[in-house]
Amino acid sequence: MEKKETLKADYFADVYAANDDPWNFETSAYEAQKYSATLQALPRNQYRNALEIGCSIGVLTKMLAEKCHHLLATDISEKALDFAKIKCKDLENVNFQLLHFPDELPNDQFNLILISEVAYYLSAEDWKKAIHKMYEMLPEKGEIVLVHWLPVVPDYPQTGNQVHYAFRKEMESKMENVFKTRTDQYRIDVWRKF
Repeated sequence: MEKKETLKADYFADVYAANDDPWNFETSAYEAQKYSATLQALPRNQYRNALEIGCSIGVLTKMLAEKCHHLLATDISEKALDFAKIKCKDLENVNFQLLHFPDELPNDQFNLILISEVAYYLSAEDWKKAIHKMYEMLPEKGEIVLVHWLPVVPDYPQTGNQVHYAFRKEMESKMENVFKTRTDQYRIDVWRKF
């Protein structure tokens, strides 16, 4: 089977050039249900310092902010971040940063890292590196939440299942899987650092 490379910024620039909300985050019943399930999966009511990787236009960001003292939301697309900033303009606890994940990550500690519908854009090798980088950004008892679409998308280097299995393989001796659920369309796993 052919190994696919990580999708780069120009891929997402093209996607957002074609449509301001390319995945229908604001109108999709699937997205609304998944966002609700994601927030319900969080083990804590409040997080001191959280990181959202791949915030897109900020729909989930706005909901997640209610559970965070400080939330740093990042994306690879400047256009997406512009929309997210508008959506969250009244939220003083949210900051935004243009980052090319996994090559660029903030130099900080986060007790929550959320990576929703993002990791399958990475090659298996880049995802493995990203897993270890994120682990280093967690204090003891810090949590990583993975949420991914399961059906195969031909453009994407990996499937949602491959992403979650790889995380388990890399981290099962260092982190505890404290929550998991799946539907026909997506799965959610929450991992906590020992």
